[in-house]
Amino acid sequence: MLFNEHGERPITTNHIAAHLGISPGNLYYHFRNKEEIVYQIFQLYIDYMRKHLQVPEHRVLEPEDLGRYLDAAFAAMWQYRFMFYDLPGLLSRSPQLQTDYHSYVKNELAPILAKAFGEFAAIGFINIKPDEIMPLATNTWMVVKFWFAFQQTIHPDRPISEETGKQGARHVLALFKPYVQPSFMPVFEQIEARYKPA
Repeated sequence: MLFNEHGERPITTNHIAAHLGISPGNLYYHFRNKEEIVYQIFQLYIDYMRKHLQVPEHRVLEPEDLGRYLDAAFAAMWQYRFMFYDLPGLLSRSPQLQTDYHSYVKNELAPILAKAFGEFAAIGFINIKPDEIMPLATNTWMVVKFWFAFQQTIHPDRPISEETGKQGARHVLALFKPYVQPSFMPVFEQIEARYKPA
């Protein structure tokens, strides 16, 4: 995707049309401007997140679900990474995107994170006070959301890859590990092993 390879700002509708092998007029038939294209991509991101980060309704969360959530979250960040390289700038240029993004985070994502982490506590996977759940969930989300942008900032000469996401997963697990109950440490270490360098 052009936005992922070059960033959103330098890419124009002419670049997009040329990449797709269509005329700019044909592109404008489907999208009024670049902001609308970005907005539609954002909708794809939201659909992905809704599908993969839901807390199951018909079963209790298991420790292995932590790995499933990490896989899904970092896969989304990789697939739609351009949106998070300059998220404040992107939101400032699209009021509709800003409104929808903030609504999603507040009304959907935050409650899902709180519920998932609360269930991990309820099954004894982690030992955490109720008032510590949301800070841990928020810190986890910050690492996931900004990991690729952070890596580009500190290592501008290194190309990022899906392997970079595994590094991010290890940092999330480092946040989580102090709360893991001793009886669940073996399964937690199995989750950790999934993200160790090859």
